Amino acid sequence: MLLGIIGGQELIIILIIALLIFGGKKIPELMRGLGKGVKEYKNALNSVDDDKQEGKDSTTSPTPSATTGDTQK
Repeated sequence: MLLGIIGGQELIIILIIALLIFGGKKIPELMRGLGKGVKEYKNALNSVDDDKQEGKDSTTSPTPSATTGDTQK
């Protein structure tokens, strides 16, 4: 909803202000840090999804000892 309000000219003005505030050398460092944060977030989400899939797979597939019906004494 907010992105519909912000046009091309507004983005250019925001980028110029950011350049003036942070300077040319600091912006690449900030973007690199932001990229690393997003990458770690995506890896964490994938890890949680993998854990859920492993848990779902282990509950749906029976273990070999349960299918044989043998009891160990």
